[in-house]
Amino acid sequence: MADFLTLDDLELEGKRVFVRVDANTPVDPTSGRLLELNRIKEAAVTVRALNKSAVVVASHQGRVGRYDYISLRQHSEALSKILDRPVKFVEDVFGEAARNAIDRLGEGEILMLENLRFAAEENHEYTFEDAAKTHIVSCLAPHLDACVLDAFPTAHRAHPSIVGFAEILPTCAGLLVTRELKSLSRIITTSKAPYTAVLGGSKISDRLEAIDALIENGKADNVLLTGLIALVFLRAAGILKHSLDPQAEKYVPKAAELLSRYRENFQLPLDLAILEDGERFEVEPSKINNNSPILDIGEKTISKYSRIIKSSGTVFMSGPPGAFERKGFEKGTHELLMATATSLGTTIVSGGHLTAAMESLGVKEWVDHVSTAGGALVMFLAGERLPLIEALKRAAGRMGR
Repeated sequence: MADFLTLDDLELEGKRVFVRVDANTPVDPTSGRLLELNRIKEAAVTVRALNKSAVVVASHQGRVGRYDYISLRQHSEALSKILDRPVKFVEDVFGEAARNAIDRLGEGEILMLENLRFAAEENHEYTFEDAAKTHIVSCLAPHLDACVLDAFPTAHRAHPSIVGFAEILPTCAGLLVTRELKSLSRIITTSKAPYTAVLGGSKISDRLEAIDALIENGKADNVLLTGLIALVFLRAAGILKHSLDPQAEKYVPKAAELLSRYRENFQLPLDLAILEDGERFEVEPSKINNNSPILDIGEKTISKYSRIIKSSGTVFMSGPPGAFERKGFEKGTHELLMATATSLGTTIVSGGHLTAAMESLGVKEWVDHVSTAGGALVMFLAGERLPLIEALKRAAGRMGR
C-alpha cells in the first residue's frame, strides 16, 4: 500500500482530473439497456470525493462485435442519478469535441467521455512507454492536470487509459482500488488451504488465463468448472460430443493442454441442465445433442461441488454457473453461492453478475470479500503483477515517493 499514492497525497482541488473507472455493465441483448448499476455505483464513490475538481470520467464498455459494445450515454445518465448531480456527456474519446468539452469544464463539474473502446488503441495492450505515446494519451494529457486510476476490474490490462496517463501525469489510486487492495492484502495473509476456485461465466479467455495462473502459483487445489468454460473442458475431455460455437471451440486445444498438465485439480460437471420444450431437464454431458441449449449445471454437480466448497479453507467464486436470470435455471448459481456464503473458510466472490445474485439472496454480507472485478482479481490472488498497480508504483516513484 505504501508503494503508490492515494487521493490524500495529491492536491486535486480546482484541477482537471482524468478518472479511469470500470463502468463496464451487463447489457440486455434485446433492448440494449443496462441490467444493473453495481460498477457505476462503485465508480461514483471516487467521483463524489472529487467534488472540488473538474472531473473527466472515462471507461470502456463491452467488446468489439458484441451486443454490449454500446455508447456510455446511459452510463452518464445513471451516474448523474446516483450522484444527484449533472454529468455531461460527449460523443467523443480524444478528438476535438472531447478536448473542447474538457477545456470548458468548471470546478465541481463532471464530464463522461464516450466508450474508450470506440478508439482502436484502447483495444490493445502496450508497454508503459508506448502507451504514453498513443493518440488517446498524447491528445488528452495536455488538457489534464492529474490522473486517478480506479478501474480495479481492468487492472490486469495494459491499455493506454490504464497505464499511459500515469507515465505523464501526477497519478494516484482511487478509493475503489485502495479499498480492494487493502481488503485483499488482509485476506491473503490469513487464507489457508485447501484452495478452491469455482469458475463460470462466459469469458473463456480470461478463465483459461486465470486457471493457469492460480494452479501454477498454488492457489487452486480444486478448480470447479461451470458455465461456458465447463463446456469447453468437457469437449477437451471428449465427454461432450457435439461442437460448440466457433468462438468457444477455438479454446478447446488450450483446455486439453491444461487438463493434461493438471488433471487432478479439475472437477467437471456430472450433469447439465438443458432447455427442452420450455422445461428444465438434467442430463449427463455425453447424452446432450446439438439442439439443446445448456443453461445450468445439474443437481448431482451442485451436490458434489457444494461438498468440496464446504470442506475448503479458502473459496474463490467468479462467474455464474448458469443463466440465473432465466426462471428455472438459477439453481446452480444460487446453491453454489449459498454453499460459499455458509462456508467456514475464507470466501471471495467476484463479478457483477454474482454480486447481483448475492444481493437477491440476501447473503452479500456473509462473504469475506465481494468484488465486481473478475480477471484482475484472479490474477492478483494468483500473485501475478497487475499493470494498473505497476503504473501506480511507477508514478509514485517518478514523484519521489
